[in-house]
Amino acid sequence: MGIQEGVGTRETGSGAWKSVVADCPDSVPSSTETGRTNCLAPGRLSDSQVLQEPGDRSHWCVVAYWEEKTRVGRLSSVQEPSLDIFYDLPQGNGFCFRQLNSENKSQLVQKVRGKIGYGIQLTREVNGVWVYNCSSYPIFIKSATLDNPDSRMLLVHKVFPGFSIKAFDYEKAYSLQRPNDHEFMQQPWTGFTVQISFVKGWGQCYTRQFISSCPCWLEVILNNR
Repeated sequence: MGIQEGVGTRETGSGAWKSVVADCPDSVPSSTETGRTNCLAPGRLSDSQVLQEPGDRSHWCVVAYWEEKTRVGRLSSVQEPSLDIFYDLPQGNGFCFRQLNSENKSQLVQKVRGKIGYGIQLTREVNGVWVYNCSSYPIFIKSATLDNPDSRMLLVHKVFPGFSIKAFDYEKAYSLQRPNDHEFMQQPWTGFTVQISFVKGWGQCYTRQFISSCPCWLEVILNNR
C-alpha cells in the first residue's frame, strides 16, 4: 500500500480523513467489471437537459449510477459543493440508492448494494474533486488525472474505508487536453470522467476486466466549462 501523490490528510465533520490508497489489492476482494445507475432529485436536470447543456454553470458534475450494464434511475446534476452518495445514512441528505427502483435480481448486486452503507462523499474543492470513503468496504476509482500522463493504461486505485483521495485534478486535466490536436478540437474530451465502483474492483489486478461487470458503480461526468 502506498501514498497517492497529491493526496493529503483532510479534516471533516466526522474526523480526520486519512490519505493512503492502494493501486492493487493486498488481498484481492473479488473481481469487478462495468455497470451504471443514476437518479434525479427533485428540481434537477433531466437526462436530455444534462446532455444538451454540458456548459451549464449551474452544475459542476453529473452522476450516473449503474448496476453492471444497466443504468438505474436518472442522471443527477450536482450544484452544491459536496454530495453524499449512500445506501443507508442516518439523517442523510443526497443521492440515496435505497430510493431507487432496481429491477436487477442478481444476488451479487443486491449483496453489494447492501454493503454500500454510508457510501462516499463527493466534494469539489479549489484544487480538484475529492472522494471520501465513508463506508465499511473499499471503493475503486479510475480517473485520467490519477496516473502518469505517459501511462498506456489507467490504473484502478483502491481506497480503503476512512480514507480519501483527490480523484480529479482540473489543472492536470486541462494540460492533458492537447488543444492543438485537430481530433480533440472536433470531439469532446472524455478525460473529465471519474469511475467509482463499490466493494468490487476491476482491471488488470482483478477478475473483472471492465467496470460494466461490477455490481454497483458510479460514473461522475465533470463539467469542464
